[in-house]
Order: sequence, then structure tokens, then C-alpha cells
Amino acid sequence: MLEESILPSIVAPANACDAHFHVFGPKGAYPYHGQLRYEPPHAPLQDYLKLAKTLGISRYVFVQPSAYGRDNRCMLDAMRQMPRDICRGIVDLEDSTPDAVLDNMHALGVRGLRINVSPIHQEQEGLMESMVPRIQLWEARCLERGWHLDFLLPGWLTHRMIPVLDALRVDHSLAHMGMFLARLGPDQPGFKNMLALAARGQGRTWIKWTGTYRMATLPQMEDAAAMARATLAAAPERIIWGSDYPHLSFADKVGSIQLFNLMHEWAPSAQDKQRILVENPAKLFGFSR
Repeated sequence: MLEESILPSIVAPANACDAHFHVFGPKGAYPYHGQLRYEPPHAPLQDYLKLAKTLGISRYVFVQPSAYGRDNRCMLDAMRQMPRDICRGIVDLEDSTPDAVLDNMHALGVRGLRINVSPIHQEQEGLMESMVPRIQLWEARCLERGWHLDFLLPGWLTHRMIPVLDALRVDHSLAHMGMFLARLGPDQPGFKNMLALAARGQGRTWIKWTGTYRMATLPQMEDAAAMARATLAAAPERIIWGSDYPHLSFADKVGSIQLFNLMHEWAPSAQDKQRILVENPAKLFGFSR
């Protein structure tokens, strides 16, 4: 990892939130799901909290990593070690999960359900349509609890999904700026339509400044700046930031401090950072203001 090579370029405001990171147990402690594209690292909570202290982060949103499929035990075990008032989680669950299990997770701090399609999934006719019944099922279950839906989709699928998102009655977040490739610029139709959706005024669409290295050009990721600034211009009250720690197969190319510093470059004003790091995640995840 590159975390030791640079320092944060800013001091985070009080109550700053990392809205998207993962933890991994030692190999064999929790079973992996399916065929993996990468070897998950051992990334325990204690290591992440050291990084968070360096960044000035004091609120935390755990996200279930795809490597564990719908077995959320590693994440939930880590959440149990944290104070409830500063800790939230986003899970991935079987559709048949009983209400009592959801209620127990809610008490622990879970506030979202992840809808996850590999960011490198190639265009596939009918995929979006096949996903709609599950989205609608979880929309109803999230609506009952004040949860939101968290989407990780390839850009082409985000674009096709916009009418479905527009009809949702619950908040929904789009990881990695919708996974639209930064080299195609902010004028690409899918990205513009996503920004229009976020800006329309219903207040349900949230854009996550996460996983920049997945949609931008390494090593400097300079082409992401135009995308981020277009997002900021369109919907400043609908942006949240997350480190996407521990970066998995990209860990030898990027670090969380580097990504934190990019956020500062994209949103240099204190007002914008207060929104992105404090006010916006407080609203979406239900932290005290």
C-alpha cells in the first residue's frame, strides 16, 4: 500500500465520515464467495482505524465486499466493536432474509442494502430488466426501515437503470460516480443523465466519490477531476466521499490518503468539504448533526 508515502493535505472537519470502506478477516476465518478476481488482503478494523485517525475521520460506514457474497459476518463482527452512534453499515442479503434479522442489523447500525454488479461486466441485454423485481422487493423492505439502496454497477448499466432509479421511493447511492469512465469526459450522455437525476430535486439520488481508480486513468487520475467538478456543480448536497479501503487489486497503485487529497482538489472550499464529509452523510446515514 502507498499510505505511508504521503500526508493528508487538509485537516478534516469535525465529524467527517468515510462513507465506503471494507474490512477483511484473515484468510480462512470467513469463507469467500464464488470465483474471485483478486486475493483479498487481511485488512482488520484496527488497521483501518489507524488510517482513519490520520485522515481525521470519526464516522464510519462499512460496506459489504463482494468477496464475501451475502455472508456479512466479517463486517458485522467489526461493527460490533464500534460505538453505535458513529458506525453504520451496508449489507448484501438473500431476498428471503427474515424481518427479525433485518431488525437486529438495524439495531447494530445497518442502514442500506447493496445491489452489486461487477464494474467490469460487459453489456448484456436483459440484465437490467432481470434485476428490477429484486430492486422493487428491497425498495419496499428498505422503505419500512429508513434504509437506502446502494448500487455498484458498470457505467452502461447505471445509464440504463436511470428510469428505474427515478421511480424509487427510497434514497439510493451510486458508487464510484456511477462507474462512468473518466476518459470519456463529463459530457457523455449517461453521466449527464445521472447528474440530472441527482439534481432534479427529489433528494433521493446520492453520488459517491469512491473508487476513483476504477473509473479514472492511473496513475494520477487527472481525468476524474472534470467528472467530480461537474458532479459538484450539479448536486453539491448529494455527494458523499469514501476511501474504498483497502483498494484490493489496486493497493499497489493507489492509497486512501492520495484519494482523500484528490477530494480536496476537487472541492477546495471549506463549505463543500463540510457538506461532502459531514452534512451529506449525516443526512443519508442518520448520524446526529
